[in-house]
Parts: sequence; C-alpha cells; structure tokens
Amino acid sequence: MSERHEDGQITTEMLEGGVFAICIDRAEKRNGFTPKMMLELAQAYTALEENDAARVGLLHAAGGHFTGGLDLPKIVAAQKAGDTLFPQGLVDPLGLQGRRVSKPVVVATAGICFTIGIELILAADVAVAASNSRFSQLEVKRGIMAYGGATIRMVERAGWGNAMKLILTGDEFDVETAKSFGFIQDIVAPGEEFDAALAIARRIAVQAPLAVQASLANARLAVLKGPQAAVDAFPDVTARLAASEDAAEGVASFREKRPPVYRGR
Repeated sequence: MSERHEDGQITTEMLEGGVFAICIDRAEKRNGFTPKMMLELAQAYTALEENDAARVGLLHAAGGHFTGGLDLPKIVAAQKAGDTLFPQGLVDPLGLQGRRVSKPVVVATAGICFTIGIELILAADVAVAASNSRFSQLEVKRGIMAYGGATIRMVERAGWGNAMKLILTGDEFDVETAKSFGFIQDIVAPGEEFDAALAIARRIAVQAPLAVQASLANARLAVLKGPQAAVDAFPDVTARLAASEDAAEGVASFREKRPPVYRGR
C-alpha cells in the first residue's frame, strides 16, 4: 500500500456493472480539499469521461464525512501563486467551465458536507444522503463568495428566497431541508449511503448508454438555454438514437421478452 499524502488523495475504482467510483480521501482532515485533491478530482472525472467501460460515476468519501470544504490556506496560497485548480483540457467536476462530463454522476454523502461538497452534489445528477448529513454554504463567514456553482444552482433548485437565506447567512441546514429544496433525492440510515447510491448507479448503468447521455444532455440544454432549445434538438437526437445498435437491441429484447444488452453503439 502506498504511503498516504498529507494533502489527501482522490482514488478511483472500476466497479462491476460499469460504475466508476471516485473517492474523496483525506478523512483525517474531514476530507478538506487541497489543490492536489482538486487536480486529482478533475483527473478522475476525465478518466470517467474517457473510459468506454464506465457508464456512470459514483462520487463518495472516506471516513464519516463527505467534506468540510476547501482547505482555505492551501487553496488561497495556490491561487496567489497563479495555479489553476482545474487545468484546461480536464473535465471540470463542477461543470462550470470547459469540458463537462457527459455521463451521469451519483453522489453518496454523509456527515459534514460544506461549501464545495454541496456544489459537487448540485453539479452531479442524483444524490443520496445519510440522515446525519449536515450542510452549509458558509463562504460569507470566511469573507469570500461561493464560486463553484452554488449561487446559480441553489436558486434553480430552491428558489430565490430559500437560496439567499442559505447563501447569505451561511447557516447550517439538515438533510430534510436539503431534500425539500431538491439538493438531494434520497435519505438513508448512516452507513447505507454508498450502497444506496451504488444501487441507483447500477440501475442507470444497465440502460442504453447513448440514450442516457442524450437524455442528460437534453435536460442540461433546457436548463442552460431554455426549453425551446431542447425541443429544437429533439429531431436530430431522436433520429441518431433510432439509428443506433442499442435502439435495435431495445426492440429485439422487447420482442423476445428478455433483458436488453446494450453496448453504447
């Protein structure tokens, strides 16, 4: 086993069924993100994107907490030095600039989930939280602004007043509030969040990959450019999917009354 790095690490594992697991691993510091971890997270998301066998990403964390947020002294020092946290050419895990992962990402969270933790959830597609999860978008308490997507996506999910109450006070909120605002989708007992998220990821992974990615892309298009842009894309997308091997397999499996075997072609 390699020696653990004091600045933490992001590890990856290809799980059975096409699920690509990405683990935030600095448990001794409540998984506080360092520049090294930010870079490795972008590399992990890029690996998810470029691995043909990977159909769904599963983001989780070591220890009892998802993340305490950014390790500000280390992050600020890197920014002052002009370092880029997510280098150009890599996938941006926050989905704000440059490349964005085209495959779904499911998140499993527990314990403390502050700042960038919330933003990673909002940038993903489905989130499962342990009932002991605690959330806070507390940047204003540190004299800075949330710049990982919270100011945009919290408003989209929760509405203006609810989002501003959380962003402008930095107040901590519980898992029930997170679910009522649409930040997370399921609540489970502590310790069950990984298995619950994995089960969702595997249900996604057995579907037709091209159709899954097209559905995700169309929904994103509607959010970014409005419903009409998504509607306008329907003809080309549906024609492309209809001509795929997966669509033929879907019809054949229906006729033959058997589970489909999709190959992403």
